[in-house]
Amino acid sequence: MTDAAVPDGHEDDDLRAGVEPPAAERMRERRRAAFAKAERVLWRPGFRRTVRERLAFLDAASEVYDLDRYADVYGDGIVEDLEKRVAALLGTEAAAFFPTGTMAQQVALRCWAGRTGSPTVALHALAHPEVHERHAFSQVSGLRPVRVTGEPRLPTAAEIRDFPEPFGTLMLELPLRDAGFVLPAWEELTEVVEAARERDAVVHFDGARLWESTVRFGRSLAEIAGLADSVYVSFYKSLDGFGGAALAGPGTLVEEARTWRHRYGGAVFQQFPTVLSALVGLERELPRLPEYVRHARVVAAALREGLAAAGVPWARVHPEEPHTHEFRVWLPYDAGVLMEAAVSQAEETGTFLFSEAWDRGGPGLAFTEVSVRSQGLEWTADDVRTAVADFARRLPGA
Repeated sequence: MTDAAVPDGHEDDDLRAGVEPPAAERMRERRRAAFAKAERVLWRPGFRRTVRERLAFLDAASEVYDLDRYADVYGDGIVEDLEKRVAALLGTEAAAFFPTGTMAQQVALRCWAGRTGSPTVALHALAHPEVHERHAFSQVSGLRPVRVTGEPRLPTAAEIRDFPEPFGTLMLELPLRDAGFVLPAWEELTEVVEAARERDAVVHFDGARLWESTVRFGRSLAEIAGLADSVYVSFYKSLDGFGGAALAGPGTLVEEARTWRHRYGGAVFQQFPTVLSALVGLERELPRLPEYVRHARVVAAALREGLAAAGVPWARVHPEEPHTHEFRVWLPYDAGVLMEAAVSQAEETGTFLFSEAWDRGGPGLAFTEVSVRSQGLEWTADDVRTAVADFARRLPGA
């Protein structure tokens, strides 16, 4: 994956798989058509639905909010109500709504830089700002990111204590998406936070997918967020909203962040459709995330068993027991070959087992992300193994 070149929405996923234009465009259209017609998927994300379907998502809005109230203007009304809801869920003094997570985190870390006197932010080499944001920290906010580790796991307490450079803020992405949606153990996380405190650094959680971390940690959202000085959460990555994010933390920090939000162009005139979708997501999806996490473990085990039974020479499901409802599958084939097999299976059978892009992971090696949501709950372990067997028959040498 090229540095900072690919957005989270996978708009260029066929190019990532090594498919060149115009073949990339043909594959993209095939994937879209196959996904639209597929009868069985593990996840049907909102961003891949039609405008009509996305508007239908708001059918439940009247159940979660009084639609006879006036719409928002520059962040009042329904926006303030969502901010209070998020602050209550995370146990923080306040929260501020942002149109994007990139903006929310830049503002948070800029504010902390002013308070600590240090523009240096310690983070993982695979953290979202390092991989997906085109060096926004340094180019826009004047921050200086330093990489604590590049290992496919969260930093350890020893790495934080022994890091040779001073830093004002430690940023931890929970879960770490580009390492396979991995989380540390609760004890490991508390030790890392303590190590940062020993260095007089503040701690910021990139919690874009924090909502689903409660199962692994065995703690409430408020307990998890309580470890950090500030937390960012997303409303579309796990809650299926239209977009948007929130920054939560001390009241004085959030108030300062509102000023910088305006300066960064985030004072949007009206945002009620996005905010409504966030409220619906909090009502519908948030309570179901633990169920998704538990069933993802069933799906992951069935995938391993199915790939082994099919005689695939080398395959990995990572983590073996998923930490969230999302994980990665690695196979010893070129990404384009796996993409063709996945799309062909969907076109011919109506089952889209691997609906996400396949990425190059090395010579003759590729990986894809698997997400289990409400549609995935309908799959039994036998269903998964059957679909894997059919997929494997489409691979070279099968």
